[in-house]
Amino acid sequence: METNTRLTDWTLRAATPADVEPIAELRAVVMRPDLERLGRFDEHRVRQRFRDAFVERHMSIIMAGVRFGGCVALRPAEDGHWLEHFFIAPDLQGQGLGSAVLRSLLARTDAGGELVRLDVLQGSAARRLYERHGFTVEREDPVDVFMVRHPRRAGSRSGRGH
Repeated sequence: METNTRLTDWTLRAATPADVEPIAELRAVVMRPDLERLGRFDEHRVRQRFRDAFVERHMSIIMAGVRFGGCVALRPAEDGHWLEHFFIAPDLQGQGLGSAVLRSLLARTDAGGELVRLDVLQGSAARRLYERHGFTVEREDPVDVFMVRHPRRAGSRSGRGH
């Protein structure tokens, strides 16, 4: 059953052009509360911004069992990577899926000695997830919080049991 998807029942697969619309829709659903709170929600723009930014080679689809569970992009940058478009289906949030995916991605960047940057909307609950995984605030403005995570050496932990 979908509601009983276990943490171990997830995989990442490469995105395809057919994934653009499901991701754009998921983005609109997930970001709506925060964008409305910030007075920035626009029904069309929230989807179009993703369509305009979609780069297939950097995007992965999170499969929760056999269903579309979300997406994440890890885009190379001059000094590491940008973690972008990290969305988990609302009915799968709070079950450890986001943490599991994030741990997997960060293990790869740590192995390469690469830092990771991201930005999250002001007041977003996702910020707590990132902080639990070692991200710290680099700078912020009235809308966005820009965060960074420096690579960890093998065997080091965030100290919080994650």
